[in-house]
Amino acid sequence: MSDIKSQIKFGTDGWRAVISDTFTFENVRIVAQAVADWANKDNPQFLLKSASVGFDNRFLSAEYAQAVAEVFAANGIKTYLSNTSLPTPALSFGVVGLSNVCGIMITASHNPARFNGIKIKTAQGGAASKDITNLVESYLGQTPVKRMACPEAVDQGLIVVHDFKIEYVKFIRAYLDLKKMKTAKFKVLADIMHGSGRDLMLEILKGTDIKLTLMREDVNPGFDGSKPEPIPECLQVMMGRMKKEKFDFGHVLDGDADRVAAVMPGGEFVSPQKILGLLTLHLVRNRKLEGGIIKTLCGTTMMDHIASKLGRKLYETPVGFKYISDLMMSEKIVSGGEEAGGMGFPNYIPERDGTLAGLLLLEMMVYNKKNFRQLVEDMEREFGCYYYSRLDYSMDAKKVDLNKLKTIGSVLGKKVVEVKDFDGVKLICENEDWLMFRPSGTEPLVRIYSEAKTLKRSQDLLEFGRQQIDPK
Repeated sequence: MSDIKSQIKFGTDGWRAVISDTFTFENVRIVAQAVADWANKDNPQFLLKSASVGFDNRFLSAEYAQAVAEVFAANGIKTYLSNTSLPTPALSFGVVGLSNVCGIMITASHNPARFNGIKIKTAQGGAASKDITNLVESYLGQTPVKRMACPEAVDQGLIVVHDFKIEYVKFIRAYLDLKKMKTAKFKVLADIMHGSGRDLMLEILKGTDIKLTLMREDVNPGFDGSKPEPIPECLQVMMGRMKKEKFDFGHVLDGDADRVAAVMPGGEFVSPQKILGLLTLHLVRNRKLEGGIIKTLCGTTMMDHIASKLGRKLYETPVGFKYISDLMMSEKIVSGGEEAGGMGFPNYIPERDGTLAGLLLLEMMVYNKKNFRQLVEDMEREFGCYYYSRLDYSMDAKKVDLNKLKTIGSVLGKKVVEVKDFDGVKLICENEDWLMFRPSGTEPLVRIYSEAKTLKRSQDLLEFGRQQIDPK
């Protein structure tokens, strides 16, 4: 039992591990049993327990999902098992629509191909809190795993093969102003990164004149030898096409389509930091929506200026969308986003959605009658130009002395005027430069973040930060 608990640890967004190493069918079933125990023991408000289970395009994801469903069924939990791979937000939306006690998504999100993982979704559709995952971990190995073969469970009505995409597409079509978008002539290139977003956007935009071209929409569990993470080094082909071909907007999804990135005409990558600013301006100025704004600790300073000018309260959370989810459920929020590309919206589930985020950017283009580059340039003229950089430095995070980093008094000649340490260490300088250190919650590395008024300065900050944790 102690060995199992050392192998299975929930991080920032679920449990992730290497396939056939610790991510095995045996361990997946042990996790499923623990989640079933939590569902049955700690959720008395649900008299009849049901759950939803979905999966992405990774190796054996469908089989792992079936294994989870078989365990749930044996524990008396009626389980809606997706009939195909699907985006994580589509699964989360289904959990709410079906009044489930929880949902399970088999995905390792943006991790390399050798990984798979399990995300737990709450009855509200958001990511499971630390309190919930701690309870689940406490149940690991406590109860012998129960299993009911899928055909038998289907016959008994304990497993229902379900199409989650129908209601999801219907909702997103209603959320967007498709009437206004109907005659728009924009040309969009969408990089699916071999993920589970696949052709859903074609269904959502059906009936409009928008020309949507998909790339890497096929199933490829090897992800071209890379990883399905929407960052520049994984998007060179996409950026090249945006430079050479005449597209108005480049939309990028990650492996399970809950994160977004974008590329401008001309091939320049646009970080999620700027995307959050654009979406906020669109929802407030064009859509006239009310509510506060959420950014994470490593979010751009631009959001502070946007919130101030719009007269909206700005919330700052630790890294991890589950913290944004919690605020979206307790406060009136117009937009919330994280640096990795997770964006959340009002009047929806408290969950990030890369598909909806990209389509709202397209809607903003329609409202403003401008291509994506023009929108970005307009925002930077109004609120300033900030250059955000990130370095994922492979090392044992335990070797990093966060307390020592807090004592740094100046960074590249600029005085540190504020230190924030509620999630890693963030050093804020007198000229609005900042540098942040944070051990990853999902991988063996330390993330170093920086932001400055020039790209060179931002990159110099990263190198300064690297030298602080590994002087070699």
